[in-house]
Amino acid sequence: MKLTQILAAGLALSAAPALAEATVIHAGSVLIDADSEPTGPSTVFIEDGRVTGVQVGHHQGAPGATVIDLSDKTVLPGLIDLHVHLTGDPGGDFWKEAVEPDEWGVVVGAKNARITALAGFTTVREAGSAQHTAFALRRGTEEGIIPGPRIVAAGPALAIVGGHADVSGFRPEINQILTSGYACTGAVECAEKVRRASQNGADVIKITATGGVLSQQGRGLEAHFTSPEMKSIADTAHSLGLKVMAHAHGARGIEAASRAGIDTIEHGTYLDEAAAREMKANGTVLIPTLMAFKGVTERLDKGIYTPVVEDKIRAVAETAQVFMGKAYRWGVPIAFGTDAGVFEHGRNAEEFALMVGQGMSNREALASATTRAAEVLEMEGEIGRIAQGYSADIIAVSGNPLEDVTVLENVDWVMVRGRVIE
Repeated sequence: MKLTQILAAGLALSAAPALAEATVIHAGSVLIDADSEPTGPSTVFIEDGRVTGVQVGHHQGAPGATVIDLSDKTVLPGLIDLHVHLTGDPGGDFWKEAVEPDEWGVVVGAKNARITALAGFTTVREAGSAQHTAFALRRGTEEGIIPGPRIVAAGPALAIVGGHADVSGFRPEINQILTSGYACTGAVECAEKVRRASQNGADVIKITATGGVLSQQGRGLEAHFTSPEMKSIADTAHSLGLKVMAHAHGARGIEAASRAGIDTIEHGTYLDEAAAREMKANGTVLIPTLMAFKGVTERLDKGIYTPVVEDKIRAVAETAQVFMGKAYRWGVPIAFGTDAGVFEHGRNAEEFALMVGQGMSNREALASATTRAAEVLEMEGEIGRIAQGYSADIIAVSGNPLEDVTVLENVDWVMVRGRVIE
């Protein structure tokens, strides 16, 4: 063969489209979404990371397709956790902020991303990290370099000076050195910080609208930002196509954040009827993070937390047992989030039993972590269901989560974006 013919043949091969990667899952039953009933034995067809169809019965796929036998399992959409901190582990001494480099968060995050995916959570919203750590993880899992979930990342949270998510507990000069640069005062500066967060890669804007439990500041569970500041944050974020999630405990802080146009309230511990009415009127979604309260309570009296933090944990413990149930009865929209990182990553699915314990049905709890959570992310056409065109984010369990949602605490098999996690 002449050199010109060899080169032509090589060019023809390089120009030809690559063969699609096809996978066929034989399932004992498929739960297409939280509103459906299990199908019985069925086949899920996947091509290039997307679902191409679901058929009742076990069928053959295209020649050369990878066949996965889950014929003794219930197959359902991957779960979504709207509040995690992959770059941190629970119970660390607060002073380590002064000695550990931000880069260490990527190492910890790579470990936790894998654990989170294996627990069945195929999409997470990273609710606050150092400037680049969560963004690096986001890219790593997207490109398949790191096994883990799809990550929607906030980056550093906006806070008032000295508030929750700003640095406190050190000498003033150390506080100043360690601050993230996203504390703001006044509507104009807060708008600028939103724009800075967007410029630097944020998928969502996180603010701390009230004080918090684990920060070293012992006061201020009510509203931290003024109403004009919060409205400026919400309006600016929305103008950029970004949603805003607000850490908020105190009722008046929750009410003010909802009135300002904040999209989700994280925690919501001291929610009252007035705040609930405001949330319903504005469509503000509650992310209750019940596992966070369980996790910090488990660590009391072990020398893990400073005295000021232990006092705050004890003060909130009783309310944490009932507030989501009140919100549910008042008709507040609720979606799934855990605050993993405050407790051990991988325990995320224990949140389901806590939600059911405060009044939700198994089906509603599952919906909160699939279809409802997908709506919060404005990804309802991409995740939260097993349907044609959706991302192949799929898990398998033994049993039926509509009858017993705790089966989700033991996930047997996971696929994220068409990639099997181990």
